[in-house]
Amino acid sequence: MGKLFGTSGVRGVVSKEVTPELALDLGLALATHLGGEGSVVLGKDPRTSSDMLESCLISGLLSGGCDVKRLGIVPTPAVSFAVRRLNAKAGVMITASHNPPEYNGIKFWGSDGIAYTPEQEGAIERIYFDKRMKPAAWDRIGKVGAVDILPSYIDELVGVVKLKRGYKVVVDCGNGAGSLVTPYLLRKLGCEVVTLNSQLDGFFPGRGLEPSPENLGELCNVVKSLGADIGLAHDGDADRIAAVDEKGRVAEPDKLLALISAHQVRKKGDIVVTTVDASGTVDEYVGVKKGKVIRTKVGDASVAAEVRKRGAIFGGEPCGAWIFPEVHLVPDGPLAATKILELLDLTGRQLFELLDELPEHQTVRKKVACSNEKKAATMKEFKERLRKEFKGISDVLTIDGIRFSFRDGSWALVRPSGTEPYIRVTAGGKREKSVEKVAGKATKILKSLV
Repeated sequence: MGKLFGTSGVRGVVSKEVTPELALDLGLALATHLGGEGSVVLGKDPRTSSDMLESCLISGLLSGGCDVKRLGIVPTPAVSFAVRRLNAKAGVMITASHNPPEYNGIKFWGSDGIAYTPEQEGAIERIYFDKRMKPAAWDRIGKVGAVDILPSYIDELVGVVKLKRGYKVVVDCGNGAGSLVTPYLLRKLGCEVVTLNSQLDGFFPGRGLEPSPENLGELCNVVKSLGADIGLAHDGDADRIAAVDEKGRVAEPDKLLALISAHQVRKKGDIVVTTVDASGTVDEYVGVKKGKVIRTKVGDASVAAEVRKRGAIFGGEPCGAWIFPEVHLVPDGPLAATKILELLDLTGRQLFELLDELPEHQTVRKKVACSNEKKAATMKEFKERLRKEFKGISDVLTIDGIRFSFRDGSWALVRPSGTEPYIRVTAGGKREKSVEKVAGKATKILKSLV
């Protein structure tokens, strides 16, 4: 059987991997999986191809007997919210998140508001590849309507956090769906908000969509020049968060994750879930608060499942996808923005002060181009050569890719991307030279194998 789903739904270049025909068939496959009845909420980000894919998905769902409630352009977490608020049987989000504008994707959500698990995605794949889609009879075809969910979603988030004072915040939404939520949410919380790239544009002309340091130079300059308290940034569908401190520095993702993880720990033994690519900073800082860190596979579905299984107080990835289970089990960028401000409010301190107190762990991230077809063979060969090429390995973890640790506390993760044609290399530790050496060696080996 073929494979459609990666770590975050179906994703690829439009008209090449992601086509109108694929969207139509996936809509019908989902309707078949749902038994040809019930309602499905459908959201999208502002990509130029989203309207096209939306029309095809609607046709597939309706032809399978399901009703469709169109949400329009919304952040991905608003789809999860809408599924639960509207008692839908499923949700669909059309987005490629942080990928460039030529990409798009389709992601499914269960009736509990959690992203489909690999098992649920496998059921859709079997229907799709076995061509077991079941069109409904002419008198059982579904109906389509529209729902404006964003006012209720914003009101829900406003009720989560109470700030003692207003903050001057610069918000960079990357021309994505967060433009419709985060500026308004923060103003409702009493903040003075300056916006960058917060008008919808499917070409995303403002900056690269991933809220990484190389894409946030403008935000850094504006925060510093305006004397703002903080800068906040999202990706295209606003399920991620990044922050810029008062000095105009992009917060290191692992440090920011460590800060918010520890902030969520309320009592001894509280569990925080993170992924295999997170650095030891998280373990160290959560440990200070007497919390416990559990690692799982990369991807919000894996984090959400582990959070629910363990009764965790928080789940987060270094990429800025954070889950606050007291609200819902989905990464939520606008909610994460309020939680960062809550941290400043409760501590009475500035972000740069909090960041500079954290233990230093160097992290290096690299990637090697590798076609999806070659990933499995390349990873197998790398694993076979691992202990021969690297000396002093103390532990190997293979729940997602290959994470290997050394006796000096440093570590590295080699993992095929679930959304792009790359194998990613992440290395971490307290000694920069050692970390660079391990990352460079792993990258060199992978390039020779590819």
